[in-house]
Amino acid sequence: MEESIRLLGEATSLLKAEEVYHAYINSSKDQLFLYIHNGMCVGCVGLKQYKEEIVLNHIAVDANFRSIGIGKSMVEWIGENFKASILIAETDREAVGFYKQLGFEITSLGEKYPGVERFRCHKKIEKHAG
Repeated sequence: MEESIRLLGEATSLLKAEEVYHAYINSSKDQLFLYIHNGMCVGCVGLKQYKEEIVLNHIAVDANFRSIGIGKSMVEWIGENFKASILIAETDREAVGFYKQLGFEITSLGEKYPGVERFRCHKKIEKHAG
């Protein structure tokens, strides 16, 4: 639990992380998945599935394990394990490159909060036969 909250703090803020964690635990629609590497929780992804869409609400990777493909693996896992045709995320400028690298289309939402530009990221999920 503590590792999940710490990671969610990187995706939201440390002040909101515990509240967000409990919202996932108590929700019947939102789901939180952990990425375990060598027995350690080093990543998490929180999502909500609609009929044909999956909305990525939170995604975080421990700072010591970034740039080795964990975030990419989590996004690919979602595409492979859920019945949906599109992935959607909203993010800030800092994470746009991550989503672009994974083939997401990026659209600016403008300054959603004072001084903060937000972006909508979306990608069609390609299902492979077999």
